[in-house]
Amino acid sequence: MTGPVPPGGPATPTPHPPPRHPPPGPPGEPVAGLVEALSSFATGVTLVMVADGRDDIGTTVSAFCPLSLSPPLVLVSLISSSYPAEVLSRVDRFAVTVLASGQRALAGRFAVSGRPGARLLLEGTEHSRGERSGALIPAGGLAALECVASERLPAGDHLLVIASVVAVPYVAESGGPLIRFGGGYPPLR
Repeated sequence: MTGPVPPGGPATPTPHPPPRHPPPGPPGEPVAGLVEALSSFATGVTLVMVADGRDDIGTTVSAFCPLSLSPPLVLVSLISSSYPAEVLSRVDRFAVTVLASGQRALAGRFAVSGRPGARLLLEGTEHSRGERSGALIPAGGLAALECVASERLPAGDHLLVIASVVAVPYVAESGGPLIRFGGGYPPLR
């Protein structure tokens, strides 16, 4: 049921001009302020570990995202030119450890370029090997996941790895997260 029609007929919407945006630059051209803008986005910090034959590879990753509970999926984003991305482009199984606030030094060790193998970097840190992934999993984090890659997508200068979670080796009963913000690891207040 509709109301009476106003004198002069039904109202017509007033057209709005399209929003004005500056034209995009050439593809691949850096956008001024983008690095600063993205570093203002606080993220949790994880370690991604992969067993590659007799070698163990690990890297600090803040571009980790839960995607779905049913089916259980997560996403990891790696710089496509990095060695960990090359390994994850051909190895399906890996582990992700969500780091706790007290694991700043561990995150730093796995973020340095030219770093040695993961076993050497974990010396002095309690760890185990995942039953489903074969990857090293440091103790003391907030949680650990074992994953199997199901899809790999190139995205600009990154490789996106979508993976099924096949096991959760542990979830801590308490503790605060390690957060990356502004290029560092500030404490939560």
